[in-house]
Amino acid sequence: MRLLYLNHYAGSPKHGMEFRPYYLAREWVRAGHEVRMVAANFSHVRATQPREAAEVIDGIGYEWLPSPAYRGNGLGRVKNIWAYCSRLWRDADELAAWRPDAVIASSTYPMDIWPARRIARKAGAKLVFEVHDLWPLSPIELSGMSPQHPFARLCAWAEGTAYRDCDVCVSMLPKTHGYMASRGLSLSKLCIVPNGISPEEWQGEPAPLRADVAAALRGDGLVVGYAGSMGEPNALDTLLDAAALLQDAPLRFVLVGSGHLQEQLRARAASLTKVRFLDPVPKAQIPALLAGFDIAYQGWQRQSLYRFGIAPNKLMDYLMAGRAVLHSVEAGNDPVMESGCGLSVPPADARAVADGLLKLAALSPAQRAEMGARGRAHVLAAHSYPVLAQRFLDALR
Repeated sequence: MRLLYLNHYAGSPKHGMEFRPYYLAREWVRAGHEVRMVAANFSHVRATQPREAAEVIDGIGYEWLPSPAYRGNGLGRVKNIWAYCSRLWRDADELAAWRPDAVIASSTYPMDIWPARRIARKAGAKLVFEVHDLWPLSPIELSGMSPQHPFARLCAWAEGTAYRDCDVCVSMLPKTHGYMASRGLSLSKLCIVPNGISPEEWQGEPAPLRADVAAALRGDGLVVGYAGSMGEPNALDTLLDAAALLQDAPLRFVLVGSGHLQEQLRARAASLTKVRFLDPVPKAQIPALLAGFDIAYQGWQRQSLYRFGIAPNKLMDYLMAGRAVLHSVEAGNDPVMESGCGLSVPPADARAVADGLLKLAALSPAQRAEMGARGRAHVLAAHSYPVLAQRFLDALR
């Protein structure tokens, strides 16, 4: 099978996030399929921007379309999206001539459905709409954008087109059925394929930790750890408030990552002697980092949008690492409760987080290890990329 994967933000181990397209494509290539990945040559989520127009990475043919650099979510990003989608539109004949069996529109925003549909029709291919987030609902509910804003109306138009015209709809979010049906999707087209992990990255000896990280993990008391982005959605303010309530408890807090709230959070924690902030570690060091956590924290803000479900990458890593997890959440699904790998408490509630951490800390190491083992078994069975890639392919047949 030939798969044309259109993902504006696609990354790779060489370039950084986002990794999902790479992991799925790599599994498809290993299964004997051909994958052509078409992405923009600038993305705000990549650590390194590509220098070549085309390259092959682990058997995946990447093409990087020229697009302007930008910062933030203003006009610069709109121009970047326009550059990518318009180039796809212009290149439709050439991309269709490759004769793909399926064209996958997968760029977070839904406007890539129009060039994807054009290519699919020219090639006689199946049209697949892969949903990361619900647009325009996400910017409306998370950022307060008016439904009448021109960008929101454009997203709504594209979303309706996608649900009406796609042959297959793949959603990362597990509770979207009612919403998508209300927007025109026939639910017979819907397949749920969440985020996951690559098991091979957890095999063998983990890469050794940076010296400052290794030092932070040593010491008295249990380590409550967080690894990931430091932005508004991650509810690290709630964790810091809980840490303030637990200054006399035998717990230490180690937060590893970066993000636009990093300095603000550091300032807020200046008086908390048991809280340590560290810069991100390379992906290869994540298994060793998480092995040093006694309890892993995953928090969320209280948002009605989460009623459609959540699909967090870092939570999958926590489960794969066999950590007991404190999950501060209210959502349509809860992998921690589903797997039995920890404890869930309400979001945006520092007292609830503090009490939950004390309950997990009161367990024996063996009891926390049992929780972690359940989480690891769950993620291997339901969230490993070999399993997810096959589920995606099955939906195309």
